[in-house]
Amino acid sequence: MFRMNWKRFSLIFGLSLTLFAAGCGSDEASTSQSKEVELTLVDWDSEIASTNVVGKVLEDLGYEVTITPLDMSLMWESVATGESDAMLAAWLPLDQAEQYEAYGDQLVDLGENLEGAKTGLVVPEYMDIDSIEELKDQADQTIVGIDPGAGVVTAAEDAVSDYSNLDGWEVQTSSSGAMVSALEQAYAKEEPIIVTGWSPHWKFASYDLKYLEDPQNSFGEEEHISTMVRKGLEEDMPEVYQVLDSFYWTPEDMEAVMLDISEGTDPEDAAASWIEENKNKVSEWTEGIE
Repeated sequence: MFRMNWKRFSLIFGLSLTLFAAGCGSDEASTSQSKEVELTLVDWDSEIASTNVVGKVLEDLGYEVTITPLDMSLMWESVATGESDAMLAAWLPLDQAEQYEAYGDQLVDLGENLEGAKTGLVVPEYMDIDSIEELKDQADQTIVGIDPGAGVVTAAEDAVSDYSNLDGWEVQTSSSGAMVSALEQAYAKEEPIIVTGWSPHWKFASYDLKYLEDPQNSFGEEEHISTMVRKGLEEDMPEVYQVLDSFYWTPEDMEAVMLDISEGTDPEDAAASWIEENKNKVSEWTEGIE
């Protein structure tokens, strides 16, 4: 099984350097080292799904895969500096525009792995409101956000400035899990709640939700998710590069894995089940690799 590393990435990388130095005199050790793949992600449900699927595919090809969750900016930095081999979590063009501007020229952009992503303010259908312009004093004038610095949070803060009716409103940062927990609690009581939302996400399959219209376009247009890899990966690990370059799936694919995980399935098991049910699609990513 591949390893999910929940500790500080810098410690892991330091240990990896030590192990590499100890074995650098052996051709066999060098070959073994080339079979180790470091993937990183921001700890969002969507990225847990995609990274575990790709990690499982690489594991099935004989690679030892480590998955390390990091803060969003650290995720980009770790790939740009070569501490990680790749990440599949670049929400563009708006959500992670700041990170792309800072690190984009230091890594290799393999393009979109998912199209049709969206961000915005999300409310339950039972709330009698359809547009950000209609917000007044609902939910104690609070928008429940996720991680500080996340693009969807920045866009929500922009919306507070863009819409005159949101004067005095607050964007309350937390985490993806805390946001979902707040949504679940409010939904169970049919209480008003406004959250920063994005899709694909399993919550749209579990709850009757809607995006609020955004006439000021604070959240921008349709997003996509791209794969970023370190420079030199194609030469060092061509098979890994091929899988990452070929990896592409749909919002429905991602939501199926996310929903499975949200219902209690271990991420690795959810990924394995999806792969088993989608062999034809996976075979396109691994074509020609034995």
